[in-house]
Amino acid sequence: MPLLELISRLSMKGLHMVSFKYELNQDSVELQASDWFGIERVFVNGQMVSRKLNFGPNSVHKIQLNDGENCSFKLFIDPQTDELTCRIYKHNQLITSLKQGKNSLIQGQKILQQGLLLGSSLALLAILFPF
Repeated sequence: MPLLELISRLSMKGLHMVSFKYELNQDSVELQASDWFGIERVFVNGQMVSRKLNFGPNSVHKIQLNDGENCSFKLFIDPQTDELTCRIYKHNQLITSLKQGKNSLIQGQKILQQGLLLGSSLALLAILFPF
């Protein structure tokens, strides 16, 4: 199984995803990004039309809407506000700019840290006290 597909499946199993949703003419569009695994996915009317791994500070997804129009999603962290920002463009013109606050990202990171701490504690107990 390719790495991107494996990570995508793990991300769908309830791991933390940041989501940006927008109604664009007749289409419902959504960009999901995992701050844990770097997976990004774009959906149009519930169908995945783009996915990629990204561990950098920004990324771009170029897609085609159901009416044949080209659309792009630019995802980045705003250096002035530390907010995760998703800008949606149609015909290279900005349609909207959606933001997720820093608190959402910090909350996801705290959950990950707590999970890792619990998992490593259980592993250490299993090593120290074998059945």
